[in-house]
Amino acid sequence: MSLVAKYPNRTAIIPELISIAVEELEHFQSVYQIMEARGIQLAHTIHEDLYIKALMKAQHDGLEERFLDRLLIASVLETRGAERFKLVADHLEDPDLARFYKMLWTSEAKHGHVYVKMALEYFTEEKVYPRLKWWVEKEADIIKELPLRAALH
Repeated sequence: MSLVAKYPNRTAIIPELISIAVEELEHFQSVYQIMEARGIQLAHTIHEDLYIKALMKAQHDGLEERFLDRLLIASVLETRGAERFKLVADHLEDPDLARFYKMLWTSEAKHGHVYVKMALEYFTEEKVYPRLKWWVEKEADIIKELPLRAALH
């Protein structure tokens, strides 16, 4: 939703951004219901996310370049989240949880593609795909530098 607030003139992508936001909130609702059923409480504190912070620090400064970067960072985040959810789904013994993580995996993978599609709404392929490649490589470098921690998204 921050993209809608920061770029309200980008009306072609607002419906898709809203749909993704609604879907993400539904995912959170589902996760919370599973946690509640298992007697697991939400964390009392949320620590600074060094991964996100490092990605955001690497963005361009110009208005147009930053807009492109925000879309492509979102794509990388969603795609990496999908990869992690798939790993979990493939190794769970509980069939209900495995199904749930498969649903998350497929949804997040779709979101990754949608953000690239949104970028292509405003920028050429010649600009989008090389920058996306750069972000994938930058994200890999960032991960190598971060301490190991339990995280799915």
